[in-house]
Amino acid sequence: MELKKRIVALDIGTKRIGTAVSDALGFGAVPLKLIIRKNDKTALEEIKKICDEYKTDTILIGVPYNMDGSLGFQAKNCLDFIKPLENDYIILKQDERLSSQSAEDILKSKGKKYTKNKGMVDVVAACVILQDYLDNNK
Repeated sequence: MELKKRIVALDIGTKRIGTAVSDALGFGAVPLKLIIRKNDKTALEEIKKICDEYKTDTILIGVPYNMDGSLGFQAKNCLDFIKPLENDYIILKQDERLSSQSAEDILKSKGKKYTKNKGMVDVVAACVILQDYLDNNK
């Protein structure tokens, strides 16, 4: 089996960013960490460190389109946030409607208490976004 270039996935929110990375074979999503988004410059630096650590130039962002497919406030916020990295990284976009709901369902099914730990939902949502991308782009 050949090793694939890894992809770092981001679930970008106004307060937190969930992160995940694809495994070495490109089959699965692995949860990484939560980035607190107090300062965009610092958050972007943390994302660059993750990309360096996993030796990737590819970032997948979840874009929360409105149900009618249009861009709402949060989708525009995600796209604006990632702009400073567009010259140095390949930025892939994935429709992430309902990813947080899927993440909550996964955590519920595993008996995890997540209501007081929204960061856990964000990291799992990044995995959901990445896994969906991997499953549909083989």
